[in-house]
Amino acid sequence: MRFFQRRATLAALGAVALATLAAPALAQQTVTLRLHQMLPQQATIPARAIVPWAQKVEAESGGRIKVQLFHAMSLGGSPPQLFDQARDGVVDLTWTVLGYTPGRFNKSEVFELPFMSGSAEESSRAFQEYVEKYAADEFSSVKLIAVHTHGPGLFHTKTPVTGLESLRGMKVRGGSRVINNMLTKLGATPVGMPVPAVTDALTKGTIEGTTIPWEVTPSLKVTELVKNHTTFAGKTGLYTQTFAFSMNKASYDKLPPDLKAVIDKNSGMETAALFGRAMDEGDKIGRDIAVKAKNNIVALDAAETQRWRRTAATVETDWINEMKGKNIDGAKLVSEARALIAKYQR
Repeated sequence: MRFFQRRATLAALGAVALATLAAPALAQQTVTLRLHQMLPQQATIPARAIVPWAQKVEAESGGRIKVQLFHAMSLGGSPPQLFDQARDGVVDLTWTVLGYTPGRFNKSEVFELPFMSGSAEESSRAFQEYVEKYAADEFSSVKLIAVHTHGPGLFHTKTPVTGLESLRGMKVRGGSRVINNMLTKLGATPVGMPVPAVTDALTKGTIEGTTIPWEVTPSLKVTELVKNHTTFAGKTGLYTQTFAFSMNKASYDKLPPDLKAVIDKNSGMETAALFGRAMDEGDKIGRDIAVKAKNNIVALDAAETQRWRRTAATVETDWINEMKGKNIDGAKLVSEARALIAKYQR
């Protein structure tokens, strides 16, 4: 009996010794996270949000998290596949436009409705809170780092858009199904495509104009390809698009607790605000480039903007009715979204 007791004691002591030896190794575990996104490295979000985020994570982890950046779809696939690349573990992290996968993020689409929001930082804070409260289920397949929006959307066209009539029949790029519906209501001919395709489409004449915010115009060379830009009166832009910065769940789950804490600290509201601020800063830079190029910037007055608002309002009605068919209270979500945007407006 004493023999077996001695063996059991020795085994227990051995297990403790192994655990003691393993603990420092576990505590010093290092990981490399691969991050994939669609835009060139010099574009606003990579340069002003993704790179600073990666550097902050690396610093706060004491160098134990390395973020390997892959820009401009360099790992393959197309922008609409990016969310699933994070979900399926093809890569660890992705940043992408939610509208590239129509019908998938139904409740999140409310922020794409016409004249919904303005400042990117303010609306990104509102969108982050909105998703946490009303649309978290749409992101349950990933570890959501943050969501955000861009700033006021506007037109960049080969011939000037000076009113509703001048838009009629014009082939204009739209970035989501909601935006394409809006373009149709306004009289344009929408052409759906991800933003990286805009430069080639303008060069070849596939489109005569595009809807994008100012911030992305420099990396797409839009101010060189078209000379007219149309803005709207008031705090809100014609439209906005929504974005998600996502992490593969298994990649997150296998991190030790202290590294999970680093990721958690760099997720949520302040990360959404970081991405929104980057968009706002990029808007100023993009507009300044157009001004210096002496491009034609058309500022529609309040009366003309109101005409656009009245025409585009049917897009909201369409969306609410469509959501009703999916057992989603679209009218309530519109009201909640507007309340949150107002909450964060300065």
